[in-house]
Order: sequence, then C-alpha cells, then structure tokens
Amino acid sequence: MFAASRELYFALEADLVSRVAAGSTADAVEDLIDERGREVHRALLQACLDTYAQRERRAQTAPVGADGTTRTRVEKGHSRTLVSRFGPVVVTRLAYRARPPKTPNLHLADLELNLPAGVHSHTLRRDVAVEATRGSFDGAVDAVERFTGQKVGKRQAVELARSAACDVEAFYAQVTLEVAGAGRILVLQFDGKGVVMRPEGLRPATAKAAQQKKNRLATRLSPGEKSNRKRMAEIAVVHDAAPAPRTVDDVVPLPGRANAEVSAAPARAKGPKATGKWLTASVVDDIATVVAAGFDEAERRDRHHQRTWVVLVDGNNTQIEAIQTEAARRGVTVHVLVDFVHVTEYIWTAAWSFFETGDPDAETWVRTQLRQILRGKASAVAAGIRRRATYNQYDAAERKGADTAANYLTAKAPHLGYGTALANGWPIATGVVEGTCRHLIKDRMDITGARWGLEGAESVLLLRAVVTNGDFDAYWAYHLDQEQQRNHHSKFALLDTAA
Repeated sequence: MFAASRELYFALEADLVSRVAAGSTADAVEDLIDERGREVHRALLQACLDTYAQRERRAQTAPVGADGTTRTRVEKGHSRTLVSRFGPVVVTRLAYRARPPKTPNLHLADLELNLPAGVHSHTLRRDVAVEATRGSFDGAVDAVERFTGQKVGKRQAVELARSAACDVEAFYAQVTLEVAGAGRILVLQFDGKGVVMRPEGLRPATAKAAQQKKNRLATRLSPGEKSNRKRMAEIAVVHDAAPAPRTVDDVVPLPGRANAEVSAAPARAKGPKATGKWLTASVVDDIATVVAAGFDEAERRDRHHQRTWVVLVDGNNTQIEAIQTEAARRGVTVHVLVDFVHVTEYIWTAAWSFFETGDPDAETWVRTQLRQILRGKASAVAAGIRRRATYNQYDAAERKGADTAANYLTAKAPHLGYGTALANGWPIATGVVEGTCRHLIKDRMDITGARWGLEGAESVLLLRAVVTNGDFDAYWAYHLDQEQQRNHHSKFALLDTAA
C-alpha cells in the first residue's frame, strides 16, 4: 500500500541531491521540499486509508439504523472523497444496505474513522477555523492555501467556521473549574460593542430606523445622524482577583501637589489583578442571555455562593436590570459598581460648563470632585454641581454639561459605592472587559470595509472567545467527539463491529 508514497519520497530525495550538487540556494531547496512534500504526505494518508479498507471485515451482527431497519446486505467498493490538508484522497469502505431501495446506507468505517459529514477533513476545518479568528475570511482562505496548498472558497470558509463553533456553548456547560482559594473575589464584567452588519443581520428596530431615514446625504452622514448599520455584540468576562485594599490617594492623588511632593510620596497601591479570565460574546443573544451566561460561569466557580461577587458595568440600565434579575433568580448577593472611568468622563463634561477649554483649574476641580465621589459622596457632588450652575445663572445651554453629569451621578448613586469597594480591595473599573471589546470585537470584526452576516459574526466571536480563553485544543477534542456522535452514532440503533 505504501509503494506509491515510497516512490514519491525517493524521487524527491533524488531531486534534492541533484539540486544540492547544482548549488541551489537553501530557500529554493526549502520551497521544493514544501511543494513536493505535500504530495508525499498525501500519498502516505491515501496508503493508510487503503490499508484500512483492505483490512475491513464484515460485522458479525448486521447493524440496525436509527430508523429501525436492519442492514442485511453488504457491498464492497463504496468510496467517497476527502479533501485533507495534503490534498484530496479517496476513502473506500463497506456499505451496509437494506432491501428497500431508498433506505440510506450505513458505513461502519465512517464511524471508526470519524469522517466529517462534508468533503473537508476535520484537520483542514480546524486550520480554516483558526485562521478565521485571526483575520478576514479572505485572509483565512489565502493563509490556508499558502500553507497547505488547498483552495477553500470564501463561502465554504464561512460555513466551516460556523460548523466549527457549533459546540462552544455545550463545551463550557460541561467544564468543571478548579475552585479558587478562599478569600478571592469573583468579578463579573459586562459591556457591548457595535458590529457593522449587512441589512439582513440588523435587529428589527435598527433595520426599521435605517429604512425610515429622510434627507440622507449621498456621501456622508448629516450632523447628529446615526448610520444604523450596527448590531450590538454583548460581552461577558468573569475572573478571579485577590483583594487589594486602596485609599482615595491611591486612585486620585491630591490636586495641586508639587512635583517634588509627588516624587517623595510613597508608591501608590495597585488595584486587584485579574486571574483565571474567561469570556464569552454573542451578536445573536440579547443582554439578558449573555448576563445569564456570565452568571453560569460564576456559579461553576462558586457553586455555593461563598465568595464575594463584584459586578462592573458602564452604567447601561438594561445591563443593570438584567444583573439584578439574574442575581435574584439564583439567590446570590452581588455588588454592582459603575465603572469609575465613565464617572470621570461625566465629571469632565461638567467641568467644561465652568471652565474655559484648557484651563488648568479644571483639572484641580475635577480631581476634587472625584475624590469626593470615591469617598461615597456622589449625591453631594451632584448637588454641588447643580448649585454652582444655578449660582452663576447659567442658561440651559451653558449648564447642559453640568446637568448631564449631575443627573448621571444621581441616577447611578446606588452603584457608586467606591468607598466600600476600595476598603475591601475590589476593582472599580471595567478595564478587563474594555480590553476584551478591543481585542475580541474591534481587532477582528471592525476590519475596514467588513459587513457581517449574523451567522458568520456569531461563529467568529465564539471561536475567538475560545482561543482567547486558551481552550481551543480542549474544545476541538470535545468538538470531534460531538461530531462523531452527530454524524455517525446517531445513525445507528444497534451495531456490532466485531469481526
């Protein structure tokens, strides 16, 4: 069976000897080995499959299909093509048949070899899936062809990525994590990021808004006009952290401190460091579903709710409501905090109602307000901002930024308990999920000119999450087991492969 592969190898060896004798460069020899070596590998794979076909024997007990029909007849020589990483090969095996002519055949060899349902091998599918997480589908197709010599169409690549991601949810549902040490915080962070979609992939409300646009310019958006091209991808991150108590000075130093005083001051304490990060994202599921997935992961880490759960958000009311609903449903106490960086931006918005752009006094004022907020006095800061705007007799336009900030602080006051958070060593910023949004969404989904279909976007998000979690190898082994169950075991009601 291996004669053909040996013949190809020795021919390559002879060619290499002649190339070396002729003084070929190292890169030319390397290219030759890469190109001709693929054919040697393909011949080796074909020889293995031919050996298996030659040794296959009829099962002692006729297999019974899932339809209840026993396949009593056996025919040799039934073949199918498999496009491997090295090139196309032919798989020949026995076909178990029933007398009704339209009853589908069963192939025990397909089950034992775990052949895919389609023409592309699982190894080639894995290559496509990995490359699709790194760059565009066009780039994935080019990369696979460059490194394997196999041409995969772009639409095929999208479909292969979709099928590769089909078991992600089930994979994480069965994973059991090691319990973190006592005293470690359990942190959940949630955020959203828009993904540019094709019209059919938009949510109904967004699609309706896009259709109802009037007086739209042909070449650009008008001031204040939204493109209505995006669908929000929801992201959840769960991680562990050791408590790291801090003071207000560690987060926002005193305003107006001289450089000499700053250099002489003791080093500022650092916040808690995230460990054991896990993430998920979906452009299909809504906020409540992704929040529930985050809570599922948290419960896998702390099944009996013995740890402190801290939830960080950017202030989105729908997220907060979903978090509170999920916590109540599961009977777990959560401490919801609004990202301190978002609060900072609102205070700066208020500052420009009181100071000229670039005025150094604005920074001093902002620091003072932030320190008060960190002490748990957000409501007092909001009242002070309103009083200042009223005292200076600002009109509605002049005090707009001040009112916006004050209203935000008042509305989010229940979730601005930074004094307690700093004392207990909890994180107060959503840096982990913000970084995830940039890496998971922007770096891949926001490629210039990209417009996504719903299934393609969801598949890539799921696969990128698995890769980022460091779980791809474990996931792929699980996926192959599920493929064998779906494609083969499910076709049999009873089988006996004994010779």
